[in-house]
Amino acid sequence: MSLWIPVTLAAALFQTVRFMLQKSLSTVKLSAAGATFARFAYSAPLIALALFLYLGATGRSLPPLSPGFWAFVVIGGTAQILATICVVALFKERNFAVGITFKKTEVIQTALVGFVILGEGVSAGALGAILIGLVAVLLLSHVPGGQGSWWRHLTNRASGLGLASGVLFAFSAVSYRGASLALGEAEAVFRAAVTLTSVTTFQMIAMGLWLLWRDREELRAVWATRSTGVFVGLTSMGGSFCWFWAFTLQNAAYVKALGQVELIFSLLASTLFFRETVTRRELAGIALLGLSILTLVLAI
Repeated sequence: MSLWIPVTLAAALFQTVRFMLQKSLSTVKLSAAGATFARFAYSAPLIALALFLYLGATGRSLPPLSPGFWAFVVIGGTAQILATICVVALFKERNFAVGITFKKTEVIQTALVGFVILGEGVSAGALGAILIGLVAVLLLSHVPGGQGSWWRHLTNRASGLGLASGVLFAFSAVSYRGASLALGEAEAVFRAAVTLTSVTTFQMIAMGLWLLWRDREELRAVWATRSTGVFVGLTSMGGSFCWFWAFTLQNAAYVKALGQVELIFSLLASTLFFRETVTRRELAGIALLGLSILTLVLAI
């Protein structure tokens, strides 16, 4: 078994647990921005410390960090901040499993973004997978009990947040792979660690300054929820490192396609932990999206 496969599975599991914690924070105590900042505030210092200790223990130094590397870091880091805010806000609109499924349209969009930015081609089979995915999105975008045209369902707030998060997560994934590749020929784990440290430090500073300017009360609320926020940071650190490691090892589209196992994890979380009801229509949409993902995996 190729190393990127178990690494990606671990990333999906970490990420599901982290979103569960963020959902709890956003529902009870924090805004979408606050719950997002908690992720970076409690993970970035841990990640930076781990890299610092590694460099000290091995006597290694950081590789050259080119302008191209920093461009990928800023683009990817900003896109991920906005995407995470969209997902946390989405949790207040629809249930946990459907929220994560909307987010997972990123796997289809990553193939397109990868083609535009890194020149990764999309085959005819992949195009078929994209079309199947669009049908799944139409099913999931239906408002429970709602009436009216499919266009109104597709353009409701929940659908908009979910689709926006998918686009933004696609840009972040491709950008992180680009940043890692810009570090040269060092081993994959080291490149992943350097990229992750750079990204999370940028995200922590950027969001911290934003909240300091616009919403200082939210900064206090993040500190007040530190007992849960620490676990957000730990799960974020584990998940982010595994994602970055996988992106370094393999094409981002493959990684995101396999990462759809998170659909199963999130459905279990929705029913077992949050006691939420998943409708037949939503299950059909999740199944159809899963089919599009499987088709994509076989096509690329």
